[in-house]
Amino acid sequence: MPKQPRVVIEGVFAFPPNRETLGGTAYLIVRKDANILVDAPAWTPESQAFLAERGGVNSCYLTHRDAIGQAKKIQAEFDCDLVIQEQEAYLLPDLRVTSFEHEIELAPGLVGVWTPGHTPGSSCLHLDRNGGVLFSGRHLLPARNGAPAPLRTAKTFHWFRQLDSVAVLQARFSAETLARICPGGSTGYLRGKAAIEDAYAQLAGLDLAALRSSQALM
Repeated sequence: MPKQPRVVIEGVFAFPPNRETLGGTAYLIVRKDANILVDAPAWTPESQAFLAERGGVNSCYLTHRDAIGQAKKIQAEFDCDLVIQEQEAYLLPDLRVTSFEHEIELAPGLVGVWTPGHTPGSSCLHLDRNGGVLFSGRHLLPARNGAPAPLRTAKTFHWFRQLDSVAVLQARFSAETLARICPGGSTGYLRGKAAIEDAYAQLAGLDLAALRSSQALM
């Protein structure tokens, strides 16, 4: 049996990792005013049925270029908007796309923030619910110990810019506004948990100076 999306918190579901997006994890946010898909899940009959049963998709927010997957088919099926940071909007030609520069409010309490570094147009989406949830794409991923971290890889666009983006999030949020991080990959390191808990304390505790001096690839 195919794995079903799991509940993260009430009204937020995490899809199984998608091979088409390098094992990426997509999420569905169910709201009274609109349903928002964060990144593209595997486009299977099961995921299509799951989305349709919950009222479809109003917007599909793409956190970075490698999370696009079958966004074209998702838009065709649900007539939804595709939202992506402006530097990567060109990757969605002939589609209906909403792009943004620094940040965008998709709905009350739901804000996208440009966090370049992993890719030029990487961004995160913050949901003001249950203490605050940050959908971090691949900007922040769980390390082997399950803690959130920017991970430098051979595909990283600009490491120091990524660290600057982490500093922006450290300054933007607080323990009252960021309780959980829902990463867009490496969810196996969460060891069965649905999200990274105690998120702000762990984010604030990242030693960016040490990361700047490290040249090792993860």
